[in-house]
Amino acid sequence: MKRHPVFAAAYDVMSGPLEREVLAERRERLLGRLTGEILDLGAGTGANLPYLRNAARVVAAEPDPAMRRRLAGKLTQAPVPVELATAAAESLPFPDASSDAVVCTLVLCTVADLDQALSEAGRVLKAGGRLVVLEHVRGRGRLARWQDRLAPVWSRLLAGCHPNRDTRAAVERAGFVFDDVEEFEPLPRWVPIRTMLQAVAVRPD
Repeated sequence: MKRHPVFAAAYDVMSGPLEREVLAERRERLLGRLTGEILDLGAGTGANLPYLRNAARVVAAEPDPAMRRRLAGKLTQAPVPVELATAAAESLPFPDASSDAVVCTLVLCTVADLDQALSEAGRVLKAGGRLVVLEHVRGRGRLARWQDRLAPVWSRLLAGCHPNRDTRAAVERAGFVFDDVEEFEPLPRWVPIRTMLQAVAVRPD
């Protein structure tokens, strides 16, 4: 697994303003009512854990050792039982139909194979289970063209993050059906990852 110690050390500080002003409310809206067995993909430093208070159990999957070490320090503060797993989104070591919801927040931009990661999410979800997404995504027009130009350098500097992923199309391509979907732009126009996707998609029976 790749290790990004500098990025992991700076992550909470870098994301702090956006979390307080935008993402905290949206995480609450998306995650606060989830129940049952929850798989948090690319759990990072644990930003989702305080909101998953109605889950029966959370599996926090994080492949980066540097991120996982920081996440481990927060497990005792979680409101529900949490199991920490060393697992990449493209190859999940969990049984078929074992999760009631799979949560993807600010992680699908970094997976090596987006289609495979979503295929695995579908595999481990129970019939009727929910895929919960909060991600920055590919913009439109001029913004998308700039994202394409920036992508090689951006990815190298920011722990494999791809600024130009069309995550909405990939979710549909994986066979999920959107139950609720919203695109919004909470960041200034000069920020190349300003377009975000908030969505809940269902794995059909």
